[in-house]
Amino acid sequence: MVQQSYANPAVLVIDMQVGLFHGGRIIHATEQVLDKAHAASVPVFAVRHTGPQGSPIEAGSANWQFMPELGIDLEGDTVFEKTRPSCFAGTDLLQQLRAKRIQELIICGLKTQYCIDSNCRAASELGFKVILVEDAHSCNDTELLPASTIIAHHNATLNGLFASLIKTEDLRF
Repeated sequence: MVQQSYANPAVLVIDMQVGLFHGGRIIHATEQVLDKAHAASVPVFAVRHTGPQGSPIEAGSANWQFMPELGIDLEGDTVFEKTRPSCFAGTDLLQQLRAKRIQELIICGLKTQYCIDSNCRAASELGFKVILVEDAHSCNDTELLPASTIIAHHNATLNGLFASLIKTEDLRF
């Protein structure tokens, strides 16, 4: 087991919403990441994608809500909305992270080839050390590739240049 130590970390949970989640063990892994962060008083930033009015994930709809089993603390965690793949575009996330002197972002959530990829790259380019929880992000199968291949490809592609990988079981605060 790898013992990690983090310099002023925060967890960024991306788009773990009722209407975007389609099963799998990611729910358990993400729940563990959040439990560990809450137990260690590590700040959690939980973002949900907000679609336009009339979309399946419009603000306030049932599909827009966070997965209830995750235990996101709507009052204690920092909860915000985004309308683009990057959590930094059109939000005040960067200002909030800087105000709390966050240096490292532990990233998990949905969807691997869109928001997870975008945020690992954006956070890295903004100077954060990015830790991608390799078994706590997911996506759906596509016409060309199964989800497992997409996830493995992105873990390999992001590892090193844009993020460091860690398994949920090895994450320690």
